[in-house]
Amino acid sequence: MSLTNLLKVAITAIMSNKFRSFLSMLGIIIGVAAVIIMMAIGQGSKESVRKDLSKMGVNLLTVRPGGEMRGGVRLDPSAMQTLKMADYEALKEETKLVTHISPEVTASGQVIYGAKNTMTSMYGESPEYMDIKLWDIKDGDCFTEEDVKKSSKVCVVGTTIVEELFGDKNFDAVGKVIRFKSIPFRIVGILKSKGYNSWGMDQDNVMIAPYSTVMKRISAQTYFNSIVLSALSEDLSDEAIEEISGILRRNHKIKEGGDDDFTIRSQQEWMETMSSTMDTITLILVVAAAFSLLVAGIGIMNIMLVSVTERTKEIGLRMSVGARGVDIMSQFLIESIMISLTGALLGVALGYGGSALASTFGLPSSVPLWSVGLSFAVCAFIGVFFGYVPARKAARMDPIEALRYE
Repeated sequence: MSLTNLLKVAITAIMSNKFRSFLSMLGIIIGVAAVIIMMAIGQGSKESVRKDLSKMGVNLLTVRPGGEMRGGVRLDPSAMQTLKMADYEALKEETKLVTHISPEVTASGQVIYGAKNTMTSMYGESPEYMDIKLWDIKDGDCFTEEDVKKSSKVCVVGTTIVEELFGDKNFDAVGKVIRFKSIPFRIVGILKSKGYNSWGMDQDNVMIAPYSTVMKRISAQTYFNSIVLSALSEDLSDEAIEEISGILRRNHKIKEGGDDDFTIRSQQEWMETMSSTMDTITLILVVAAAFSLLVAGIGIMNIMLVSVTERTKEIGLRMSVGARGVDIMSQFLIESIMISLTGALLGVALGYGGSALASTFGLPSSVPLWSVGLSFAVCAFIGVFFGYVPARKAARMDPIEALRYE
């Protein structure tokens, strides 16, 4: 029997039992849709995280005090005070693979204007921090190196602070004096909004001032919480890390073979870590959703076995007029594959719709095209694998016994 005739027979058999065929497809439809939606959310989340991290600068390097943690706890509390002014100056003068550098001192507290107040994070930085973290000034200007030398009480603020303190994020707050932990700061610039990141953190709730001011007037400390740098290019990040490490080891008089009392991380490492984490989460979700495809395959096998029993006389008649066992087997396999692939097609459509709906609820989603091809391949395999037993049963029937079947 030709392939064309087999297809016609299979389509006729499926259409003669539309409702039962649809119920057979339902498990495939739900399984494929669930897999595609899970993969879309996983891929979208990964792209969203990478986008957020790239906003901080793809060449970003961060030096933090203290060596690698053991058991999640730093053994020596003094290790948190290893980055000093001498380190910053040495890095600034000697590094050849770094374009910008800024020491960093952080604090959190209440910022006040008149009767209004809000909680925020204070970052003590150098003017180069704006280039490192890709911050743009919307109104006014950034503080200068002269402000750093004089420990001037000036700052640039995010739009969230402007909105909380002045009632409107577009308010011209340049020149206004606000207080942070009772210390007055004059606003010299307002940052362009970056919005919320993938972790739900408001990136505009930030206050940036000269690091010398924060060290002397806010934190009262002589060390830095970290030093942030920007490598010449993303490709040179590893070489820049080696250069920075060599300078700091020499500065800290660490002997060869000794453990570092600092840690250097690149933005690329963060991206790879987050991507790996998201891939693992996506895999778990996809595996959970894929179990429904297994159940759907068993359902198809069950329906096809029922179909073989119901069509025993038809099988006997076909064999009596010359149909071979391979023709009968091919007929039922094609029916099984058509049910699976039709279910896959409807499942893909439902999956695209579900991922679009997820986007409207704020969940990042992006359907990878390869997932569609994979869905069809898996469903074709399910059609063959779970359709084989019923098809084999039909092909092995004795035509005489089949014709006698009531």
